[in-house]
Amino acid sequence: MTIGYLGPNGSFTSQAAAYFASESSIISYSSIATCLRALEKNELDYAIVPVENSIEGTVNVAIDFIYHHLAVPIQCELVLPIHQQLMVHPNFKHSWQDNIVKIVSHPQALAQTQTFLADNFPHSQQLTTESTTSACELIVNHQDDCWAAVASKAASEAFNLTIVCSDIQDNQNNETRFWLLGKETFKLTDKSSCFIRQTLGISWSNNQPGDLHRILSVFSWRQIDLSKIESRPLRTKLGEYYFLIDILVDNPRLIDLALEELAALDCDIKILGTYPVYYGENS
Repeated sequence: MTIGYLGPNGSFTSQAAAYFASESSIISYSSIATCLRALEKNELDYAIVPVENSIEGTVNVAIDFIYHHLAVPIQCELVLPIHQQLMVHPNFKHSWQDNIVKIVSHPQALAQTQTFLADNFPHSQQLTTESTTSACELIVNHQDDCWAAVASKAASEAFNLTIVCSDIQDNQNNETRFWLLGKETFKLTDKSSCFIRQTLGISWSNNQPGDLHRILSVFSWRQIDLSKIESRPLRTKLGEYYFLIDILVDNPRLIDLALEELAALDCDIKILGTYPVYYGENS
């Protein structure tokens, strides 16, 4: 069994992958798109990607690739607490204050720490990388420059960097949802899930006024609990969208009936997966 993840080792996604498999079974990829493309080409058994953060919201590149390109279901979800650290090369562990020229990280990590960075490093340039651990690699490769990375504690240990500011995320309840996708059912025998969720993508071939109301009413009168609804561009033309909907699965029969009604209303329905949700430990 192989699981692809957004790497390198030490990224938050690598920690999520390690929740489901041993280190020898997980394979690093440089971007979310290349990881999902490898799954699509059957080069992997599973892929794990971040899909939503409690501060920054949806990871659009993951959601849109899954909806538009991938015919592989979600098998599990993992929710991980995310703790961001500011780290420098050991060469600057005593001289980093007032000297940090650049701060590098994944766009989501920078967004999750904007208040801290604006308050403490208003004049430092921010650069984005493919992952938080790619930022750590940059620091190692620029050891003569006072650059800082925003990444996990595990990443600092993997690259032998010095943490100079701890837990710098703007919200101390920072969490990220990760989806494990694959063609075969994935079962965890040693862990208990908290609940079952189903994710749908719903659209119309011709958008009409009241489309969203019609969707919501189908679920509302059946008292089906929706935990998320979001619109994303349908990529057909400007102003056309699909709706991404998360459902807390309590009564599967009621959900089936709701989907039958939506189909009768000429909705295009894509079930992205019905899957257990797990909560991991602090990262």
